Amino acid sequence: MTKQEAVAEKLLQIGAVQLRPEQPFTWASGWKSPIYCDNRKILSFPFVRDFIKSEMCNVIFEHYPEPDLLAGVATAGIAWGAMAADQLKLPFIYVRPKPKEHGLSNQVEGYFEPKQKTVVIEDLISTGKSSLQVVQVLKDQGLEVVGLVSIFSYGFDEAERNFAKAGIQYRSLCDYSTLINIGLQKGKIRSEAETLLLQWRINPATWQGV
Repeated sequence: MTKQEAVAEKLLQIGAVQLRPEQPFTWASGWKSPIYCDNRKILSFPFVRDFIKSEMCNVIFEHYPEPDLLAGVATAGIAWGAMAADQLKLPFIYVRPKPKEHGLSNQVEGYFEPKQKTVVIEDLISTGKSSLQVVQVLKDQGLEVVGLVSIFSYGFDEAERNFAKAGIQYRSLCDYSTLINIGLQKGKIRSEAETLLLQWRINPATWQGV
């Protein structure tokens, strides 16, 4: 079993990812989706949490070997960024969706210095737009963003285009295709639902399910 498959197995095991092609979920964007990913649930399972944290650190170490700083995306990326920073003995900051409306009006919380090589920590990538907004905030603060690491990615073509256009490399511990394969192997998905699930990934904005 590959590392991505091991991550997918654990996400399905604890119900952090739910697959429901016959009864689609509705996202905040209005998109219909056969999958719902709630990585916050991982935090409630200590052994899975420790496994995901270690895998995240391994990816950072392998692909971005000498970062100066980790930056978590609020809110879901804060816990993972802080845990990874603790294990790797790196400084940690986090980025708010917008500047605080009182006090110092900070959008980036924590201490940092210009030109520090920074890895952004995110829990989930869909189109990549919100993650890249955070990247831009960090760049505007004078930081050098060397990459982004997330727990899960839907693998949308739009995300690939957005990250390529921004010149930012990203890595995910697990992706949608791997999850589908493991779901089939473990009996979480019926074989007849596979086509429906794969169709959604190709054109998620217009997919309506069965």
